[in-house]
Amino acid sequence: MRRFNHIMMFILLALTIAACKKDKTVYSDPYGDGKPPLGVTLSPDAVPAPAVGTVGTEVTFKATGLVPYKDKIKFMFNGEPGQVTEVTESTIKVKVPPFGSTGITSIAIDDQLVLGPLFKVSGLINIDPSFRATAGANNTVNQVYPLADGRNLVLGWFTNYDNKGIITPLNRIVRTSADGEFDRTFRTGKAANGSLSRVIELGGKYVIAGGFSGYNQRTENISNITTLNVDGSIDTIGVKTYRRPSQTDTTKYFPKFNGGTNEYISKIYKHQNKILATGSFRYYVNRVYTEHNHDFTRDTVILDSTEIRQIARFNLDGSLDKTYRFNIASNKGLPSANGPVDSYMHTDADQLEKLVLFGSFTTFDQAPAGRLVRLNANGNIDDSFKTGAGTDNSISSLTYNTVTKKYLITGIFRTYDGKPAISMALVNLDGSLDQSFVAKTFEGGYPGFARQLNDGLIVVSGSFKKYNNVTRNGFMVLNTKGELAGNYNTTGPFSGSLSDIIETKSTDGKRALLLIGSIYRFDNTPVNNIIRVTIE
Repeated sequence: MRRFNHIMMFILLALTIAACKKDKTVYSDPYGDGKPPLGVTLSPDAVPAPAVGTVGTEVTFKATGLVPYKDKIKFMFNGEPGQVTEVTESTIKVKVPPFGSTGITSIAIDDQLVLGPLFKVSGLINIDPSFRATAGANNTVNQVYPLADGRNLVLGWFTNYDNKGIITPLNRIVRTSADGEFDRTFRTGKAANGSLSRVIELGGKYVIAGGFSGYNQRTENISNITTLNVDGSIDTIGVKTYRRPSQTDTTKYFPKFNGGTNEYISKIYKHQNKILATGSFRYYVNRVYTEHNHDFTRDTVILDSTEIRQIARFNLDGSLDKTYRFNIASNKGLPSANGPVDSYMHTDADQLEKLVLFGSFTTFDQAPAGRLVRLNANGNIDDSFKTGAGTDNSISSLTYNTVTKKYLITGIFRTYDGKPAISMALVNLDGSLDQSFVAKTFEGGYPGFARQLNDGLIVVSGSFKKYNNVTRNGFMVLNTKGELAGNYNTTGPFSGSLSDIIETKSTDGKRALLLIGSIYRFDNTPVNNIIRVTIE
């Protein structure tokens, strides 16, 4: 019986091997011989003639095998179809389409795609070669703050700026020239141990805020906000802390700004010679140095807290300003928003600071608010800003232009005050919808940030792949009606997100935009979180 089993196993093994051999003769890898689909080639290595062109330029590409399919060919520049003008045995001629942009070219025949070479479409926006910070920053840039002498403070989440922090990290704040060149005279030591969101100048000091608990190796007694001297060093003060009688009376140095919050501060503003802060915090905190806490093994520092949500105003010494959005009777701040908030402040011709709050909330100070509200200078709701029902979903960014006097909002909303508004809207100074601007359909994502320039053009970034059925890989320029602006949309793939768009000048005086944020690619070119582009 055992011998029979062995024989059967041998027969089964022989049949399996035979079947495998038979399969090898019947089935073959359809792409094993390296033949291209349909016998068509569009040489990715052959340089087109010309190699660079504007919209309407006729370009010749090297290609073979196209003649049998010349009536089916769809030639695309970065996803946008161009007009085929000639097909030969070795070439194809195509005109750059009205919204063609820099990127990979391709040919579609029925359901098959053949990739070709990269083609650069020239337009009115180009990376500025005169910007000195060619290596950029190694992490997010949150703000570029202009100084009176023409230099800038740059801050964010980075530890290296233009390859100057490889050996000794440049933690989250640097000073640069107007052209982005690193300024070594600004000495911050190890700087902040967490992200910096904003800086302002007030009282002869720099006020910095964000999500950090230490600065230049001081890893205590800072709660997301502090003040610096103009050379970048932390502003300190000598304090005699409480000591028991047997201990030596000594002076210790602490940050002079004694105040902060329990969570991240996203924005700070000058406000009536004080510091207005907004963020995700729920409590104001400060330190008490002159009372004992029953722990006699160390110096006495007591952390005290006061409830005040999302919006708080500080005096210059860090103490809480209880004249702003504070209920003295309950000893806590007003209710604020029932969801996450962001903010934007502007000063118009009337010189009144207007703080606009936006985000995902539906009530503010327990009153209905459609994710958008404006406050008066005293912190109360501005009833003259009439947004009606507001938006039907979250607002991701809001900016204001003092020339056009328009707010620009982006997000995942579909309506504004019950009227159609697809992910983007212009809002008048009184809160009403500007219906002359009509956003078109986004595909593949949403706009994350946008700003209207002084001439009315609107620069938009986000995760979208198409706008109004035109390929736009995350970056585009619109006119005041919401249409793609001609010759401003030739830039290629963009990846990342913008935190700001700043109108400025290039070294040779050309109009330019400083783009900052988490930016990894612009016009199909790798970049690092801060670049300058010229805009003609």
